[in-house]
Amino acid sequence: MVAFGKKLKERQIQEWQGYYINYKLMKKRVKQYAGQIEAGALDRRHVLKDFSRMLDIQIEKIVLFLLEQQGLFARRIEQLNEQQEALQEEPDISKISELREAYREVGRDLLKLLFFVEMNGIGLRKILKKFDKRFGYKFTDYYVKTRANHPYSQLQQVFKHVGLGAVVGAISRNLADLQDRQGSYLSIYDEPALPLQDPVVDSLKAAVDRVTYSTNFLDFLGQHALIMHEELPSPVEEHVDDQRYHFMSLLLNLANTFLYMVNTYIIVPTADDYSMSLGAAATVCGIVIGAMAVAQIFSSVYFSAWSNKSYFRPLVFSSIVLFIGNAMYAMAYDLNSISILLLGRVFCGLGSARAVNRRYISDCVPLKIRMQASAGFVSASALGMACGPALAGLLQTNFKIFNITFNQDTLPGWVMTVAWLMYLVWLWISFREPAHETEVNHAPTQSSAENDKLEKGLVQPLLTSKEHEQGDEQGDDGDQECDASEEAPEESRLAANSLGSAYRLLTPSVKVQLLIYFMLKYAMEILLSESSVVTTYYFGWTTSTVSIFLACLGLTVLPINIVVGSYISNMYEDRQILLASEIVVLLGILFSFQFIVPYSVPQYVCSGLVMFVAAEVLEGVNLSLLSRVMSSRLSRGTYNGGLLSTEAGTLARVIADATITLAGYLGESRLLNITLIPSLVICIASIVATCCTYNSLY
Repeated sequence: MVAFGKKLKERQIQEWQGYYINYKLMKKRVKQYAGQIEAGALDRRHVLKDFSRMLDIQIEKIVLFLLEQQGLFARRIEQLNEQQEALQEEPDISKISELREAYREVGRDLLKLLFFVEMNGIGLRKILKKFDKRFGYKFTDYYVKTRANHPYSQLQQVFKHVGLGAVVGAISRNLADLQDRQGSYLSIYDEPALPLQDPVVDSLKAAVDRVTYSTNFLDFLGQHALIMHEELPSPVEEHVDDQRYHFMSLLLNLANTFLYMVNTYIIVPTADDYSMSLGAAATVCGIVIGAMAVAQIFSSVYFSAWSNKSYFRPLVFSSIVLFIGNAMYAMAYDLNSISILLLGRVFCGLGSARAVNRRYISDCVPLKIRMQASAGFVSASALGMACGPALAGLLQTNFKIFNITFNQDTLPGWVMTVAWLMYLVWLWISFREPAHETEVNHAPTQSSAENDKLEKGLVQPLLTSKEHEQGDEQGDDGDQECDASEEAPEESRLAANSLGSAYRLLTPSVKVQLLIYFMLKYAMEILLSESSVVTTYYFGWTTSTVSIFLACLGLTVLPINIVVGSYISNMYEDRQILLASEIVVLLGILFSFQFIVPYSVPQYVCSGLVMFVAAEVLEGVNLSLLSRVMSSRLSRGTYNGGLLSTEAGTLARVIADATITLAGYLGESRLLNITLIPSLVICIASIVATCCTYNSLY
């Protein structure tokens, strides 16, 4: 990636050049400190004092410039307000239009100032991180706490930016007053949700969001989707996105996500019965369910590569393959072939186009609504996860048409066959292929990975001690590679070209996050995939009862994300939630073991619910952190951060399903405890790794 110092220099507003943070000078000073300490010419106390003074001077320069600019904006708005008052007495349509354009011009100038704040915030965060990493100090914590909590804090002046917020409010209010509201006497303060159709106001709100520390449900869901973008977006990028965006195409991608998740989980309640009807053991359901995940390991790679050139053709191919796979799954009953059953599930896995769905949101959805689209991706997945088992519970019938059997085992396949056929027709009629950029033009913008929240995570950490935890690793490669020279070598700007090269870009903290993701996916797959076998053996549950249980688990996903995204994440730091969730998952696994006889329904349901809910919380927080610490070189190309996380989760599901089948050879009475042992070991390992990462960061 391009060094931050070079990016800062390229994107500076020329007339304000002297007021930006002098990142290059401060980086050189850090290198000088290192050399002088090694030579014994300086001690630690002198370094801390001198660097603190340098930071204070830099921040004071920024703050005084901000105050000066705020005064100029206030004066311009005051003059426009006087003109608006005069127009109240003598309305003139042409002058009203001129006045609105004048307010918009103020808004466009304010956008420049907000971008100025954003770039300086990123620079301060990076130089603090570089200092901590070079000398092993906790200087960031000390500096932020002493400066931010002081009554005369200049740091708060930068990152609270109350004055800038007031200017944004004044522009929004006056533009709303000038807009024709069909005689309404309400202002933006009476109805805050009242839509103001003005692109300048939309851009201002988006810019304020990027430099404001705020965690909400939409942000949380958006990061859950793991759709990343570059650190410093350019205004051109959003214009390109607007040209490529097509609402119906986005809706088709979300529908694909929903149907695929339904397809994944609709067979879970009946997979054991289906296996037994074909002469196999009930625990072969693990292979039946996992065959889809095995194929997905490979399909994720070629779909990710294919999306570099097209979105429409991969989606068409996906629909056709899923149509064939589900038809094979359904026909295996009358053909009495377990091989056809497994092959059908493999075909379904080969049709997994989730990489294309993520890529479309990343590349083609405008920045201002990308968070909503990312949240829609997660919501569609959660809804599909709940609807799959629920739909299976409704398909309790048995009849034949032309010697083709339709029962609880085959109907999930037939229903999904029809669903994918209908989707294919809708796709063919409604999808609009966006124009693809060349690889050269595309590289500096973005390709396959995250959302607006990443930009917030790059600026927000200077407000609290979360900075060192949540934003530390982002952009490390750029800073490390450009220590010797201001411009990084060309190779450091290129996307990874293989899974191996992508893996080598992972820092230890990212590897820990991927281990946690592997663990939670493994634990959840064990719970879901063996539920039918376990509950039938211990409690004699019917398919309908198992379906209700699994559907209820799926329905907890969105409410839990609402609670975590809107409340818990505002009260606690992400890494605290991460560790607490891991411990709760561990407790859920422990309580799931059969310690006493008989094994009771309350024990199974409560322990399963605790483990599943904690794993959902863990997944959201883990992916949120992963989006911040992942190298931005993994935000583009085929082998991107989203693909790595998908592969880790899919591999966990494959191993979990294989574990169920292998454990089945020891008997159904031992299945539960044997399959829980690997979950327990991996969970303990992830907790230890998390704690070790904590110690290394602090």
